[in-house]
Amino acid sequence: MKIPAARFDQSLSGLAPIGKLESVSVEAEDVGEQFVDVSARMDNARRLERRLIDLLATRAGKLKDVLDVEQALARVREEIERYEGRIRYLKDHTAMSTLSVTVHEPLPVVGTAGKSVMGEAFTQAWRNFVVLLSVAVQSLGVVVPLGLVALLAWFVTRRWRLRGA
Repeated sequence: MKIPAARFDQSLSGLAPIGKLESVSVEAEDVGEQFVDVSARMDNARRLERRLIDLLATRAGKLKDVLDVEQALARVREEIERYEGRIRYLKDHTAMSTLSVTVHEPLPVVGTAGKSVMGEAFTQAWRNFVVLLSVAVQSLGVVVPLGLVALLAWFVTRRWRLRGA
């Protein structure tokens, strides 16, 4: 997760309701030296850009010399844009903290506070027995009609055999 650096501690403490925090590893990277280095390079490149622009504005020499100065100016401008991008990245990098979180499903609770595990087991066994009886009664709705049809078929078959004999 990307978190604003100012809210890092608050976010870290906000993880407690999710579950037990097994481990915390905080890593910091000092980008101050890189920032100063890139800023200095960009300042030098801007000074060179201004000198090239002044040289281009005051000089009316050969066309080749003017084109060479314009190419140098384009290279310097590209470097400045690269330095600006790097500075933006470093500012964003320091403004946001990265937090990696691994969440595990909590272990199942075997019993409820204030209740006996064995008592719950007997209660569940009784419920299962009642469900079994209800299924048996419900199955009578199928078994009894089929039994009546079978009994009727047996009587008809027996009577038919007695008449034939």
